[in-house]
Amino acid sequence: MECEFPTVNSNNKEILEILDSVHVIAIVGLSPDETKTSHRVAKFMQERGYKIVPVYPKEETILGEKVYRSLEEIPFEIDMVDIFRKPKVFGAIADACIKRGDVKVFWGQLELVNNEAAEKARDAGMKVVQNHCPKIELENR
Repeated sequence: MECEFPTVNSNNKEILEILDSVHVIAIVGLSPDETKTSHRVAKFMQERGYKIVPVYPKEETILGEKVYRSLEEIPFEIDMVDIFRKPKVFGAIADACIKRGDVKVFWGQLELVNNEAAEKARDAGMKVVQNHCPKIELENR
């Protein structure tokens, strides 16, 4: 499998501005397994005062938060969508973000890049971050 290089991405200054401005983060692919990266990142973000919203196909709660099966089910505004899924599904996630109309940031985790979906999100007015981790960015401040 060939990795895609991110051609649509925010710079380091913009990334820090994003992390200072967002409050509600939907985490697509947030695992209930404490050993998984998605769980560790979500817990870190939650401990830093961010409201995390798990999006996962099963479970009722993760990290004390109600789990939603899709972005469409979330009944309140979302500032950022942080994606822990394979890049091939980024297009559908971008479409769901666009349909919602309230998502300000489309974020693909480390080693996760889909430039076509990123362009779609950017063209719809979202800031885009790919191949970065908010936990690492906050730790390296």
